[in-house]
Amino acid sequence: MPNPLLLAQKNIQLLPQEYDRWIVLITVISVIIALLKEWEKPSTIFFLGVVALLATGIIHVEDVLNSLSNSSIATIIVLVIVTTHLYHTFNVSLILNYLVGDSKKPRLFMAKIITFSALFSSFTNNTPVVAGLTPYVYDWCKKMGAHPSKLLIPLSFSTILGGMITVIGTSTNLVLVGFIETNKLPPLAYSDFLYLGLLVTFFGIIYLVTLGYNLLPENKEVFDDAKAIAPEYLMGLQIRRASKLIGKEVQNTKMKNFDGAYLIEVHREGEVITPIPDDFVFEERDILMFMGQTENIMVILNSDAGLAVPNKKEEEEIVEAVIPANSALTRKKIAKIKFRETYDVDLVAIHRNGQKITGELDDVYLQSGDMLLLSAGDTFFSNIKMYKEFYVLSTIKNNKAPISNAAKWSYFMLLFTIVIAVGLGVIPLLVGAIFAFSGLLMIKATNFNIVNKELDLDLLVLLTSALTLGEAFISSGASDIVSNVFIKIFLPFGVYGVLIGLFLFTVLLTSFVTNVAAISISFPIAYSLSQMLQVHSTPFFVAIAFAASAAFLTPVSYQTNWIVYGPGGYKPKDFMKVGLPLMAIYTVVCITFISFYYQLQ
Repeated sequence: MPNPLLLAQKNIQLLPQEYDRWIVLITVISVIIALLKEWEKPSTIFFLGVVALLATGIIHVEDVLNSLSNSSIATIIVLVIVTTHLYHTFNVSLILNYLVGDSKKPRLFMAKIITFSALFSSFTNNTPVVAGLTPYVYDWCKKMGAHPSKLLIPLSFSTILGGMITVIGTSTNLVLVGFIETNKLPPLAYSDFLYLGLLVTFFGIIYLVTLGYNLLPENKEVFDDAKAIAPEYLMGLQIRRASKLIGKEVQNTKMKNFDGAYLIEVHREGEVITPIPDDFVFEERDILMFMGQTENIMVILNSDAGLAVPNKKEEEEIVEAVIPANSALTRKKIAKIKFRETYDVDLVAIHRNGQKITGELDDVYLQSGDMLLLSAGDTFFSNIKMYKEFYVLSTIKNNKAPISNAAKWSYFMLLFTIVIAVGLGVIPLLVGAIFAFSGLLMIKATNFNIVNKELDLDLLVLLTSALTLGEAFISSGASDIVSNVFIKIFLPFGVYGVLIGLFLFTVLLTSFVTNVAAISISFPIAYSLSQMLQVHSTPFFVAIAFAASAAFLTPVSYQTNWIVYGPGGYKPKDFMKVGLPLMAIYTVVCITFISFYYQLQ
């Protein structure tokens, strides 16, 4: 039997060409169903869709390589790295204190901070903005006695709105630019995003501060309770080779009660010793299980007892985090979670409110609400995956050398120059992103070792596969089939009606799948519709760009919604309750502006 992949490489088809459009259509529908059912990660689903088309010979290896070499993909990857480090390099808290520090009323505070976050998100990646501002909002609420649940959904929504002001504000816009570039179509101008982006941001913020604020729940501060009772952690520390404890009996040390941390078990070669007799003799590599509060844990770690967290590096900081309700880590066994490989952390200790945890930490199954002490590496805070699974409460230790103010100001001036140059068309966006990344290297805000850990292969696979599948959707003629259905249903209402149908279809998609997936599926349809109706394609492309970013209805539709979901103690219905009116306003503004600005009939 011939190898399908080998045939694909030789540009040989297994099936007659007239079947291509139907095979691609079935593949795309299968991808949509798999995304809705969450059978696998989006990157895996799109990748398997591409493999299926490779196996049938409909697309070829060259098509995948062309997608991989698309400048928009490289731009997205570089910008994600740059904007993540940009947020952590500059002390945004100082800027916020100046802008909103004097606010006493929650509604006024919300108006200021969501305006700031919207504008900041117009040229940076949304995820680190929301991840960084969430603790700031939470701390303000604690000081003022306000409910974080009244502020966190607006924080997420405002970054989504602000991201539409510029082409670099969200990956959705850049993926769209990639499709346009691949199909050799006239490029979109900055004005195609700027005017409409400012409009939806303005009306969105007005809604969130007025009616939206009243619709938000007043949930109990889910993490304040845990912090208020000074949680006691279960922590395992290993006796190092040079430890002075080796060969000593327990009764001749102060280990049983080490400054408030209690020794409850000793683990030795798979054996658990509890209770611990007074004449028990310590040996090298024994793991001592302590129960104690955060400050007790730090006393032990900084003592001369010769105890250490297994695998912890000296320069790493200790981070206190909690598992939110929607984390994928809930109900997972610690031994099966690759903390270091996935998140660049090691688990130091665990606390579970109201329950005593004993035995090996590796045998514990995590639950929502569990508080963890983590030994965090260089890439922990810039790791997008981390924000989905943890909510960081505090950083207990940080030995990193700070970046000088002179270096920060130099980089700021460089960044300002780059933004102006890109805006005026002097340099391409990708070149500007590379210059911005080079500046981070020069001020030592990052290095290639850190970047190597930060490179998100999952995102690269998703973008490349989505672009490849989208192109196959167009070239095979499958998108024409779907476009004909749209025309039959909506053309009686004019081109205006077709635009509304396309917009609502994309909104529905993006509410349940990723925005990249939504734009990848909608672009071929928008392209085919503009060709069939013989109208300019720009209004259709702008419509799907704004629709694909309209992730206001569900917590799973956008990363920033995931970040605030746990800390706000929200339920899915809260997003629908607040997001539905916002979606209606957003849709009316978008459709009205596009129709008048591009003179659609």
